[in-house]
Amino acid sequence: MDDKKDSFSFPGIGLVPSHVLMGIQQGAAALPLSPLGEACLRMDLTAIHEILEKLGYKDDEGAATELSFQMWTNQMQETLNTKKKGDIAFQHKDFRAAIECYTQFIEVGTTVSPTVFARRSLSYLMSDVPQEALDDSVQAQVISPVWHIASYLQAAALFALGRENEAQIALKEGSVLEEKRNMIS
Repeated sequence: MDDKKDSFSFPGIGLVPSHVLMGIQQGAAALPLSPLGEACLRMDLTAIHEILEKLGYKDDEGAATELSFQMWTNQMQETLNTKKKGDIAFQHKDFRAAIECYTQFIEVGTTVSPTVFARRSLSYLMSDVPQEALDDSVQAQVISPVWHIASYLQAAALFALGRENEAQIALKEGSVLEEKRNMIS
């Protein structure tokens, strides 16, 4: 770590690391991480995939998943079939096909699903396209601001992009959100 780049100088004190100013403990060992958090920290994309597969779409409950009037049209049925095809491709680790199907589903825009963005994010990571993965994980967080999975995927994408400090912050945020969620459940 470049001390000068990630530190601030104070008269009479000297350089103070930014993580100290922000109240973030340095290093991953300081974070109480769940299996998903640990997988993101290790960049274990296979473990992340397994966890997202097990979760399915249950985290979409309560998110802005309203259906428009098009719900009753053939277009809506085609859209849902496209999502299902994406889910099958995701399950079978055909990430290019998953990206294609999820992109079609998102572009139609009749429903909004943070899980679809999360799955496409991981598919991009598995395809070594980390910037798009980051974009999708941010979009998942926009849809569902307190969803820990979005923060964890942001951390994984940021690690892949070599943005270690931002990744650590996203990892901590995911851990805090998950802890809060577990306290409520």
